[in-house]
Amino acid sequence: MSIKEQTNNPKGRPKGSPNKSTALAREAIAKFVDGNSHKLQQWLDEIAKNEKLGPKVAFDCFMQVAEYHVPKLARTEHAGDVTAPITHIYKWQDE
Repeated sequence: MSIKEQTNNPKGRPKGSPNKSTALAREAIAKFVDGNSHKLQQWLDEIAKNEKLGPKVAFDCFMQVAEYHVPKLARTEHAGDVTAPITHIYKWQDE
C-alpha cells in the first residue's frame, strides 16, 4: 500500500466513496429536481422563447440538470492483439 492510500483513521470511509457533504449535496439537488420536475418543462419553454437565450441555452440547462440523474459514461478503450477479434461475454447477475 502506498502512502497516498494510507489513512490515519482506521474507521475512515472506503476509498472511492463520497464524503457525507458530497452525498448530502447530491441528495438535496436530486430532491429539488424531483420536486420541481413538473415545472421544468415550463422553465425550459420560457428560456427557449427568450430572444437573448433561445433553445440552445434551454437545452444546455436541461443537460446540466440531467447530469444529476443520468451519470456520464466513461470512455472504454479496448487494447489487445490487433490480429485477434475482441470477444464479449455477457452474463446475467443471478448466474
